[in-house]
Amino acid sequence: MTAALLGGAPDPDAPRELPADLGGRIAFHSAATPEGAAAHQRLAALYGDCPIEDAAVVVALGGDGAMLETQHRFLGRNLPVYGMNRGSVGFLMNPYREDSLPERLRAAQAALLQPLRMRTTNAEGLVEEALAINEVSLLRETRQAAKIRILVDGKVRLPELICDGILVATPAGSTAYNLSAHGPIIPLGANLLAMTPISAFRPRRWRGALLPGNASVAFEILETEKRPVAAVADYTEVRDVRRVEICETTTHRLTMLFDPDHGLPERILAEQFTV
Repeated sequence: MTAALLGGAPDPDAPRELPADLGGRIAFHSAATPEGAAAHQRLAALYGDCPIEDAAVVVALGGDGAMLETQHRFLGRNLPVYGMNRGSVGFLMNPYREDSLPERLRAAQAALLQPLRMRTTNAEGLVEEALAINEVSLLRETRQAAKIRILVDGKVRLPELICDGILVATPAGSTAYNLSAHGPIIPLGANLLAMTPISAFRPRRWRGALLPGNASVAFEILETEKRPVAAVADYTEVRDVRRVEICETTTHRLTMLFDPDHGLPERILAEQFTV
């Protein structure tokens, strides 16, 4: 499921700026579910719940949605986030255990992620921007199929795609919506993006493309009054878009922490052999 690496391949041995003593420096952020709230309460009682301004690390409690929400909420604070699964799939999460949390955090390996920036323009010329850790997706709003023109680095690559939608996924995000839409799984160090159509009608045999990580993608929506389209960056939705531009951001670095035997690069590789 999340993003191309800043400056190249993932380095699981990259130094982490965690203090030797994490006592009182752990902040918790939980999903709005009974399981997440209960875990938050128990862990805060054991280790304290540091204000985010004084935290050295954030522990996200929930499923993959909780991890994405935590990363977005604390974007710009340059804090590593360690997830523990209290949701369903939990691809971005570590197993939930209440014991030895500071030791697990100090032993964790870091995956450095670079999100996508989505820039949308509507009919009135209003511009909105959002960041995506997993993917940017375009989806039809009505019963009518969408018609979308695709440009890569300013060149028209597909004059018209008739479809339910299309998405651009990061390597980590390639195991999420992208995989469900039959897109390719991308290893974290590949420096690639997946462009995957959603229920393509014409051209029927087009299955998408692999793009360089630094590619600049633009989608132009055709017949917008008859065939309105929404754009979604992770969970930020913009309705009735006319043009959507997507590229990797160079201004934000996100850090996820994983147990040594539960690293994200290995999990993405293993997912390709899951049957």
